[in-house]
Amino acid sequence: MRPSRSASATVHQARDLPLRPLTLALMLAVGPSAWAQTAPPAQDTPPLATRPTPATPSSTPAPRARPDAAPQPRPPADPQKLDRVEIQGTSRDDDQRRASTASKIIIGREEIERYGDSTIGEVLKRLPGVTTGGRPGRGGEVRMRGMGGGYTQILVNGERMPPGFSLDELPPEQIERIEVMRAPTAEFGARAIAGTINVVLREALQRRLNEVRLATTLERDRVTPSLSWTRNDKLDDEGNAYNLTVNAMQHKRLDDINSRSLTRLLDDAGNITRETLLTNSGQSGDERKSLNLTGRLQLKLGGGDTVAIQPFVMVNRGSSTSRFNQVQTPALPADDIDHIRYTDAATDGDSRATMARLNVQWNKRLNETSRLETRVGVGRMTMSSDSHRLETNSGAFYRIQDDDTKSRDTSWSFNSKLTHQMDNDHNLVAGLEGEGTTRNQDRLCAQSYDAAQPARNCAYLADFGDNVTASTRRFAAYAQDEWSVGKQWGFYAGLRWEGIQTESRNNQGPVSNTSHVLTPLLHGVYKLDEKSREQIRASLTRSYRSPNLNDVVGRLSLSNRYPCDDPALPCTTNTIDSPDRMGNPGLKPEMATGVEIGYEKYLSKGGLLSANFFYRRITDLIRSQAVLETVPYAPVQRYVVRPRNIGDATTYGVELEAKFRLDEYLSDALPINLRSNLSLFHSAVDGIPGPHNKLDQQPRYTANLGADYRLRSLPLTLGASLNYTPSNLLQQSAQVLADIDKKRVLDLSAMWTFSPAVALRVSASNLVPLTYGNGTVSTTSDRIVLAENTGRSFTVWQVRLEMKI
Repeated sequence: MRPSRSASATVHQARDLPLRPLTLALMLAVGPSAWAQTAPPAQDTPPLATRPTPATPSSTPAPRARPDAAPQPRPPADPQKLDRVEIQGTSRDDDQRRASTASKIIIGREEIERYGDSTIGEVLKRLPGVTTGGRPGRGGEVRMRGMGGGYTQILVNGERMPPGFSLDELPPEQIERIEVMRAPTAEFGARAIAGTINVVLREALQRRLNEVRLATTLERDRVTPSLSWTRNDKLDDEGNAYNLTVNAMQHKRLDDINSRSLTRLLDDAGNITRETLLTNSGQSGDERKSLNLTGRLQLKLGGGDTVAIQPFVMVNRGSSTSRFNQVQTPALPADDIDHIRYTDAATDGDSRATMARLNVQWNKRLNETSRLETRVGVGRMTMSSDSHRLETNSGAFYRIQDDDTKSRDTSWSFNSKLTHQMDNDHNLVAGLEGEGTTRNQDRLCAQSYDAAQPARNCAYLADFGDNVTASTRRFAAYAQDEWSVGKQWGFYAGLRWEGIQTESRNNQGPVSNTSHVLTPLLHGVYKLDEKSREQIRASLTRSYRSPNLNDVVGRLSLSNRYPCDDPALPCTTNTIDSPDRMGNPGLKPEMATGVEIGYEKYLSKGGLLSANFFYRRITDLIRSQAVLETVPYAPVQRYVVRPRNIGDATTYGVELEAKFRLDEYLSDALPINLRSNLSLFHSAVDGIPGPHNKLDQQPRYTANLGADYRLRSLPLTLGASLNYTPSNLLQQSAQVLADIDKKRVLDLSAMWTFSPAVALRVSASNLVPLTYGNGTVSTTSDRIVLAENTGRSFTVWQVRLEMKI
């Protein structure tokens, strides 16, 4: 079992590090500058946004004719030979990145569609410093700089989504672009210690489009069909336009359950007095059907004013099953705390979620230099789930539990922004924001230990109540100034105040949590040449992480292994590896002081070389830890996991990125587009013993290597990418050491273009699947528990037909 080995052995074994791909990524990230010494020197070129598109591949531009010059005769054309024409477009994504004062990465439609990814997480994992949770090939929670949940601010159209929303529920077909900001700005908010990811949904009439996409995905013999339709068009000749995108999908998954837990009891001298092995094996599956709709109606008013109406609807229906068997060796007597109370468990559940949001945005042109942008939004998200769990002991009935939960989140938002362009190259922005969310949650828990008796309410909820009402209100005010000094200097200064209040009511009485944060923000860029081919960025910022609603008012959840309702057994203490869970109304926000220094070089054929260093000093770090507590629902102390403020931490790292065309440095090479990045991380949490006292989930590094090539002789485009994150040891607390497995994901794609209107794409994600698992070593004064969960990952195949009607 992997957790049983020592930490030092794990570190020295290096966990099958793929040195060749990593070395290639590092060479690509730093090598082209060295290769350029032997390549022909690149000619001075203007920025991409103003560079003319060449009509021919000639390296020597033709002289411009004078207006009074006589027409020059052209050489006769060979009727048997067609001239080869190469069109090189400008890179709009890199243009925006290049022009931004604050460090920003833009991912446009072309990059989103490159590999035919089915989730946003799969798109984002290829960016420098971005990692995803979950099994390989599955997407998962997105993390910047390798930092755990809550450090990365996730926005959709500049707004935070309600609790329970996941980016993976948003199909890539509905996205216009993704903006990744490495450092916070006053406009987008400072709740972004690791950074901000803003997903911009399809916009009205970027170009006329009527597109249908039919796709089917295959994973472990389970087929997932999907249908997407996008329509962009004008309503009239006055500039009024609309966009509508509809996506329907059926999703199926099957996973193996395979876990082991070895418990070693210790005497006062630390000697092992008993070993008990608990194994679990089985399968879990889920099936989900979803319908997503996004739209935008763009109306032009008089005087240059515009109104945009944006609806967003998401509907999910799902079902899940779980079956597993647990075996204890050797078997323990019933009065022992570690005795297993059941041998088999079967759970069946259904879930439903519906979210509807409506935003209205009004852009008012006040004069030639000022404009006012106002946005109001309302939304509601309803979620319900019901589960039925049956536990048996060698075929005999032990317990049945039914758990039904219904929640309703009602939200509102308001945002007003005034922009003023001054004559001295100052761009002033000031804004006010407000948003609120109210949650009403009803829960009914019933269980029975007698098959002949009906289920009754779960007794342990008597002190806490089945129902919870909670609300969060946030208000903010900000001002920022962005200006240029000469042709080479650009600066940004911002100040943001934000206040958040969370309140809750249940049987224990009212709960309240209030925080106020003032964050100054400074960014600067220096262009080493007037054409912006090379530039240096720097930022000095304050950011924070506020406790979310579930952190503050999270309801009580008892360990299934050590329940408190069995009438035949007393409510005993539990163990550190099987704790109860609750929220913490006393949480304070984390604060972070950050520094960013970056270098960027833009290449003549649309490539980029960059290196970015970051540093964060975090105070009042929040981490979920299991602590032995006196609780009102048990006569003895029990281990309870809560989010807690545990002290301070430091993290820093460097992100290297290189993307370029191979023929830019090797004249005889094919025009293959290469992309690579390598990010190195280090962190230390004060008060937790080292050497593995890192921030939650942060690996030592992450690396990406990718290439794509469009064949000249065939209408075929090929792509490949390799993503690697090494294994990681993490000291979660003084008692718990976690072991997180490595992730290696190889993706391939091919697209055959039958005509400008029809294309067929075939892709494979996680082509060489690995067994993936996590483990923990938990140590207390009387025991050591070594636990491991493992499972296979699988290749995800997709075939997609794209048609423009």
